[in-house]
Amino acid sequence: MQRRNKLLKIVFMGTPEFAACSLRALIDAGYDIPLVITQPDRKGNRNKMILSAVKQLAVENGLEVAQPLRLRKDEELKERLRSIAPDMIVVAAFGQILPRDVLEIPRLGCINVHGSLLPDLRGAAPMQAAILNGLDESGVTIMKMEEGLDTGDMISKVACDIRGRNITEVTKILAEAGAQLLVETIPHIADGTAVYEKQDDSKSSYAKMINKTDGMTDFSEPAEAIERKIRAYLEWPACYSYLDGLQVKFYRAEVLEGEPDGEPGTVSETGKNYYVINCSEGRLKVLEQQLQGKKRMSAGDFMRGHKLSAGDRFTAQQD
Repeated sequence: MQRRNKLLKIVFMGTPEFAACSLRALIDAGYDIPLVITQPDRKGNRNKMILSAVKQLAVENGLEVAQPLRLRKDEELKERLRSIAPDMIVVAAFGQILPRDVLEIPRLGCINVHGSLLPDLRGAAPMQAAILNGLDESGVTIMKMEEGLDTGDMISKVACDIRGRNITEVTKILAEAGAQLLVETIPHIADGTAVYEKQDDSKSSYAKMINKTDGMTDFSEPAEAIERKIRAYLEWPACYSYLDGLQVKFYRAEVLEGEPDGEPGTVSETGKNYYVINCSEGRLKVLEQQLQGKKRMSAGDFMRGHKLSAGDRFTAQQD
């Protein structure tokens, strides 16, 4: 098996840690990886360049890396791919749509490691959407790519329990499950035993790309929905509101039973290590947050520096 792996030439495309997990599995399995394609480096604090998780892993393993601004228009890179003549292109959370002339390059096609149980939650942010939708179960689908958005034939799936998990935990669970599924599936694609199943478009749903404003809340939603938003947007953009003109990001909270006792956004009660906010339905017990200009901290530490009283209000606007 190891010898056959080395004979199979795979180009990998991906960007975040979810994708890096699949790349690591391909490296460990002994596949020939002549090129890794990832998104361009981005600027962080103080203009320090931040490398994608995939680039970091590729560099550590001595793999060649390309970082096109737009693969669709990068004719030089397309020609490089043709000269490599890969048997397969594996894509996982790359962040760019592959054009037809790239999809047609590998003899075994382009396959995608997608973080949902297709046809449910096609699109850019399926893991966050699964949390927002309150799903107890999600998973990973290995699919053959075509020009449509996540519409290609399904090859294999694995289901995972994600109930109560935040996006960091869900990403880790699905990344590991998807990487294992990938290395189990590739040999079947290579030897022709893989079974390709068309998706039922009537059962499909879409997970849209996340914007910064998606994290804003004025607590006019049910407490359960806001708690899910906190878990889904934990890494970015965070679920946030404003208090006394300052932004507050919420990182951990619990839903309390019972009806609200005030308008949405108003503080219902405070305790030593928590405070409670009224929502349109139910109340939210906040346990961890970050005040603008401060570090992330427990609710107890937050209240020692910023006094809260019943009736204080969190709003959607920066007053």
